Amino acid sequence: MDLKDKAVVVTGGSRGLGLGLVEALVTRGAKVTIVAREACALAAARERLGVAVISADVTDERAAYRILGEVHPDILVLNAGARPPMGRLDQLNWDDFSTTWETDVRGGLYWMQAALKTPLKAGSRVLVSSSGAAQNGSPLSGGYAGAKRMLWLMAKYANAVSAESHLGIRFQVIVPQQIIGNTGVGEVGASAYAGALGIGQMEFLARFGAPMPPRDFGEKVISVLEDPQYADGMVFGLKGDKGITMIEGAAA
Repeated sequence: MDLKDKAVVVTGGSRGLGLGLVEALVTRGAKVTIVAREACALAAARERLGVAVISADVTDERAAYRILGEVHPDILVLNAGARPPMGRLDQLNWDDFSTTWETDVRGGLYWMQAALKTPLKAGSRVLVSSSGAAQNGSPLSGGYAGAKRMLWLMAKYANAVSAESHLGIRFQVIVPQQIIGNTGVGEVGASAYAGALGIGQMEFLARFGAPMPPRDFGEKVISVLEDPQYADGMVFGLKGDKGITMIEGAAA
């Protein structure tokens, strides 16, 4: 996919991994719209990168349909998510445990449904952000691992709907396979796990090997979009030292 002049919507694109991806997209000439809640972060991204911005909550179902109907993106990146409250299973109440389900999964459902029902044009791609926790669990982050696995499964279900309805929309899953420092989720995760191990955050993060800062993450996602070898893949693992690994092959 040639990204020049392609319309791209990135939810949660005003900071962290989402912002790293937006920066990479802008350098390719894509026409990016960021959807996020925080007005100050949105204004800063618009001023620095020249992108369009929309202030909205990803769990607002009507906003998902309105934005996709207005922007008609060629690429939709579902990156927004909540910072999970951290703690052992016996320390979390239901509100803590379900935070990522109420935000990440709920928002994912609305936006995937909007992509299928609007619908996006044939040939569009929807990238769904998951996590390595979906593969290996995350015992100090409550329902986070399960929520991220659910998003993975929902992308599969969406591909089946697209194929059955002959929509030509492809849903693909992006799985960062390490905790990434200086990001919202990465910061709370690294702090909790380093504390449990009695070591510093930097020492803990070093256990993942080479770091993958947000802009590097963005460049790897760009490769998934641009490189023909990834066009038919379904799930991609991203890691600083190993690059891109196809976890699951051809999407439906």
